Amino acid sequence: MFRWKKLGKVFDPKDLKTASWMHEFAQSPSVLIEDSFVRVFFCSRPAPAPDGQYLSYISFIDVDRDNLLNIRRVCENPVLDLGKYGTFDEFGTYPASVIRDGAEVRAYYAGWTRCESVPFNAAIGVAISHDGGETFNRLGDGPVLSYSPDEPFLLGSPRIRKFEGHWQLWYVAGKEWRMTDGKPEPVYKIRMATSDNGIDWVRHGRDLIADKLGEHECQACPDVSYRNGRYHMFFSYRDIRNYKSSEGGYRIGYASSTDMTNWQRNDDLLNIGLSETGWDSEMVNYPHIFELDNSTYMLYQGNGMGRAGFGLALLQSSEEWGQA
Repeated sequence: MFRWKKLGKVFDPKDLKTASWMHEFAQSPSVLIEDSFVRVFFCSRPAPAPDGQYLSYISFIDVDRDNLLNIRRVCENPVLDLGKYGTFDEFGTYPASVIRDGAEVRAYYAGWTRCESVPFNAAIGVAISHDGGETFNRLGDGPVLSYSPDEPFLLGSPRIRKFEGHWQLWYVAGKEWRMTDGKPEPVYKIRMATSDNGIDWVRHGRDLIADKLGEHECQACPDVSYRNGRYHMFFSYRDIRNYKSSEGGYRIGYASSTDMTNWQRNDDLLNIGLSETGWDSEMVNYPHIFELDNSTYMLYQGNGMGRAGFGLALLQSSEEWGQA
C-alpha cells in the first residue's frame, strides 16, 4: 500500500490577491528542482472569450524547497506563446511535462486546435528553454508526435522521463469519438514511445493499461518512476459520463512493470482518494511524482480537472516503493 498524507492545496489562481493574467485553472503540475526552491510548471487560462472558449498557457510558481506550500514567486507571463494561425497549438498548450537536459529545459506539451465536427484535436510538441524555464521557444511550428494510421485521433497528456540514457514518453492516444448524451466525447488510452534524442520517436503501438471501468474508460497523465527494481506508473482515469462531477470524475490509478512494456494494474495499492470537503472532494487527478531531500511527493490537481487548483501529498510509506 502507498500511504499518502495530503498536505493541502498549493496553488489556485483564483486565490491570488494581486492582478494576474491567470483567471482560473492550474493543471498538470511538473517540477524542476533548484538549490533553494522548486519550480512548479502548470497550465492556466485567462478569462474566457465572450463565446465561452478558453485558451491555455504554460505558467509556473516557485515554492520554497524546505516548505513546498510557501509560494515565493508567481510567473508574471506565460512562458510560451501560443502557435501561429492554423498551427496545431494555436488555441492551447495543455498538459505539459518538463525535464532538464544538460543546460536546457525541455517542455513536452499537448497543443490544441479547434474542430467543427468534434470540439478539439491535439498533438504533442516540444519547446526548449535556455534560461532555466523562464521562457521557452518551440522547435518548430509542427508537433513531434502527431496523428498516424494507428493513432488517428487526439494525442495528449505527455509525461517525459529518461531512464538509462534513453528518452521515454508516455502519452494518451484517442481511440474513437463516441456520441454520448448528445455530444461527441473522446475515448483515450495510455501508450508509450521511445527516442534516442527526445525528438524522433518510435511508438510502441499498444495500449498499456487494462480498463477498470470498461472500454469507454478514459486514461490520462501517466507519470512513471523507477524504484526498488520496478517501474511505477501513477495515472488518471475517468468515466465517459458525468466526468465533471464526483460521480464519473477522475481518480488516480496505479500500475507497475519490470520492463516498461507489460504493466500490472492494481489501484487498490493507493490510498489517496477524495476529501470529504474542499478543493479535492470531487476528483483527484493528473499526478506528478518527484523526490526531494529523501522524501517522495505527489502533486495532483483537484475538482473541475484543475479548476480548483493543485495540491501536494507526501508518501509516508510503501513496501512497493521500498520505503518504510
